[in-house]
Amino acid sequence: MTGVKDYKPLRLMAADDADLQALSVCLQDAVLKIGDMAYLPRERRFAFVANRFVWEVGGDRRAGPFWRVRVGAHFEDVRAVKQINLRGDAKDAVVEMLAIAFTPAADGAGAVTLTFAGGGAVRLEVDAINAELRDLAGPWRTRLKPAHEG
Repeated sequence: MTGVKDYKPLRLMAADDADLQALSVCLQDAVLKIGDMAYLPRERRFAFVANRFVWEVGGDRRAGPFWRVRVGAHFEDVRAVKQINLRGDAKDAVVEMLAIAFTPAADGAGAVTLTFAGGGAVRLEVDAINAELRDLAGPWRTRLKPAHEG
């Protein structure tokens, strides 16, 4: 792809581990504030908004231009959420997502772990993999590219 004119908004759903890995690739290097994550126990939903790096569109992989887009994601059928090495009271603290992984348990249940740079994580106890990611707005230019190859 040659630039932002090639951008197509993403809307992905995940129902199994392979789908979840696709979401993980799309969210690698997304940045978000701790306060932009929410667990809604009555709805059994965990949701967040972030600024994802648009790996699929760009010019020169080294020189740019580079783009980010606002994205929303949510996980359904969530029984419990645990933050690991993240300060829940630091609502404006920014974290960078590294990966999303699934650890299976019985009958399709298991744990979805969102891992962040610096050793933080969010672990979701789920009845099944049931997630969606959706770009919420158009892309904007960013000067900085994540320090590793995508």
